[in-house]
Amino acid sequence: MADAAARVVISPPGGAHHGVARLLDANLNRAREGLRVVEDWCRLGLQRPELVARLKDYRQRLGQHHSSSWKQARHAASDPATGLAHQAQQERSTPRQVVAANCARVQEALRVLEEFGRHGAAELAATAATIRYGLYDLETALLANQERHQTLRQARLYLVTQPAPELLAVVKACLEAGLRLVQYREKAPRPGESRVTDCQRFRTATALRQLCWDHGALFIVNDRVDLALAVEADGVHLGQDDLPPLAARRLLGPERLVGRSTHCPEHLCQAVADGCDYVGVGPVHATPTKPGRPPVGLDYVRQATACSPVPCFAIGGVNLENAHQAIGSGAHGIAVVRALMSASDPGAVTRQLLQVIDTSALPRP
Repeated sequence: MADAAARVVISPPGGAHHGVARLLDANLNRAREGLRVVEDWCRLGLQRPELVARLKDYRQRLGQHHSSSWKQARHAASDPATGLAHQAQQERSTPRQVVAANCARVQEALRVLEEFGRHGAAELAATAATIRYGLYDLETALLANQERHQTLRQARLYLVTQPAPELLAVVKACLEAGLRLVQYREKAPRPGESRVTDCQRFRTATALRQLCWDHGALFIVNDRVDLALAVEADGVHLGQDDLPPLAARRLLGPERLVGRSTHCPEHLCQAVADGCDYVGVGPVHATPTKPGRPPVGLDYVRQATACSPVPCFAIGGVNLENAHQAIGSGAHGIAVVRALMSASDPGAVTRQLLQVIDTSALPRP
């Protein structure tokens, strides 16, 4: 009698419409739960707020379509798969395996929502399709090696080089003093200056990349995606007139970094939408490095850091005397050119700048 009672199934109201309602409810739950698992890992494990923002948006958009009538159609007692487990669930021993499994879970649930939602829940079906394709791309970033992004989050001082007779010596001194982020920038020569060949750029970039790697620092190439790939750089930095970030990402892959110069909130929003890993905000002050470009001041630094999910580096005329203003305005870090490249003792100035950053970033009483 006990065995017979255990086999009794309580049946819910029947009908195809009711069955579809239960199916949509179950897969909305499945998709939203899976997204939350991945979102929390990005938040607390990877500390990647830009990924958290995208996943949260997916989850909220699905929630807006979760009809109360579908929720009321739930009937766990009559679901033959309730409590059903699989051995593969016990074999997920690493966060990466958990993330991969939940991405697959979400994608499968979204496909079910597409198929059964086309007739009667067309908006849900369209939303599910859009999120599914977005998650395919996002999954590559989730499962990529995160070491570069972790180093980027720790780097607060960013050296952008300019031509100098002792370029390698200057960069080495800064690295030995604690610098962890270097960009090789070699702009077109001005009238009267000698032209730099691509072969020379390649040799210089290779030497700088090795110096950075020897000191556990990131090496970024300005503008040139081809050069970044040729020397195995950690990423590329793009101006507003350079190759679009999405095109650069296709060439660089998900593990390398893509940075973007921004001069207004519209630039920032587009950079985030394009999946950039960090942004430069400026020029904060007038600088000969960007002749003719008016400074944006600290107001834009405050605006950018208040809404950006990616690190913001204040750039443009930032030096030892005013660095505290940029950090005090919320910038993740500062990017400098002349402050280090023209310093008589670049190692000493690096240490002083790092001290200013640490002090300025402390919570005020």
